[in-house]
Amino acid sequence: MSEIKLQKGESVENGLKRLKRKVDREGTLEEFRNRRFHRKPSVVRRERMKKAKFEAMLQARRDEQWQ
Repeated sequence: MSEIKLQKGESVENGLKRLKRKVDREGTLEEFRNRRFHRKPSVVRRERMKKAKFEAMLQARRDEQWQ
């Protein structure tokens, strides 16, 4: 479970912003959403491949931009 402590003089809004960034970096919320319902291993594998292809396409675009 992610936890932060407010620093002296820090507003609650800034603390929430730090907590949201921490949860996002750790992938806690994404993992919760993935485990909410059972998904067949074939579906998980298909989604992982789709994500990998998309990220490879984005990386190729970045590489083209820098050439």
